[in-house]
Amino acid sequence: MGRTVTNVAEPTQRSRGSDKTREIIVETALRLFRERGYEATTMRAIAAEAGVSVGNAYYYFASKEALIQAYYDRAQTEHEAACEELLATERAFAPRLGGVLREWVRVSEPYHEFAVKFFKHAAEPSNPLSPFSAESSPARESAIAIYRKVVEGSADRMDAELRAELPELLWLMSMGVVLFWVHDTSEGCRRTYRFIELSVPLVDRLVGLSHLPGLRGIARDFIAGVHELRA
Repeated sequence: MGRTVTNVAEPTQRSRGSDKTREIIVETALRLFRERGYEATTMRAIAAEAGVSVGNAYYYFASKEALIQAYYDRAQTEHEAACEELLATERAFAPRLGGVLREWVRVSEPYHEFAVKFFKHAAEPSNPLSPFSAESSPARESAIAIYRKVVEGSADRMDAELRAELPELLWLMSMGVVLFWVHDTSEGCRRTYRFIELSVPLVDRLVGLSHLPGLRGIARDFIAGVHELRA
């Protein structure tokens, strides 16, 4: 009997050109956001600098907010790639968590100046650029997935219920690191790395104690509180 061969469609010249145009627009927007600030940069200016028509720019991105979401997606992809080797080889919880947080700071370094200017928009709860907004949910879920890998790949003992909730809690912790990083003016973000170095052992200790009979009830009470606040 002959074997059925399924043809896999390869990217066409047109689709490759579209991807390149999209990438040029993103690169141009991020550069202008850094140079001029988010508010002062218009879609018309982005289109002009990118060498495309305004209509073409809007074809790829409906708004400046959509360009920021593209930045979120790019940063998330870079972070995932940077953590891949660590998460494949390290089994202890604290080094896994600390390594993931440090890699986020490292891959985000080129965007530090931009983030300082942009953060006031992302910090507004009702702004679609907020990490907690519905518009940011794809990037948020991808970020939580990294911390899920941190937890699921860890050989450390921890309370089963806490293990299930921990990825989102660690992502919330990472938001604290982001806030600290945004305001960090030390050379090479040295203080942010130190903040990670100090905070990870504390989290590790609390997680490690969660399975002990005397502290399991406290962990369960904490989880119940999280559920109540989330509702």
